[in-house]
Amino acid sequence: MTLRERLNNDDRFAKFVGAQLTEISDGYAKAELRVEERHLNGGGVCQGGVIFTLADLAFAAVANSHGVLTLGISNNITFLKSAQEGDKITAVCQATYDHKKLPYCDIRVTNQDGELICAMTGLAYRTKREMEYDRLM
Repeated sequence: MTLRERLNNDDRFAKFVGAQLTEISDGYAKAELRVEERHLNGGGVCQGGVIFTLADLAFAAVANSHGVLTLGISNNITFLKSAQEGDKITAVCQATYDHKKLPYCDIRVTNQDGELICAMTGLAYRTKREMEYDRLM
């Protein structure tokens, strides 16, 4: 099983909201989601938690790409623009500082027009447990 398959299948909440990893390479991951009516909040725009979940899935892929179970310990997210029903939103995560125990990443979420929806940073902790998979993709 690949890391992409493992996270797409085993991250049950991300799967529930419809977030899917589409690319993983060394220090890079991309996840996508189509905003549906079920994702809308009381204001009629995409719920921030849905956007966070998408960004977090891409973050998880980069953080766990070294074969060691790595868990997020701190995130900072800034919402810059609303996502609307029908939008295809994409989270791209890039490793900024690949520390052996505390990797740090930048994540950007954009819509289908390339407009920035939010910016997020993530800090993770690498445990001593293996993360088993055959390859990234």
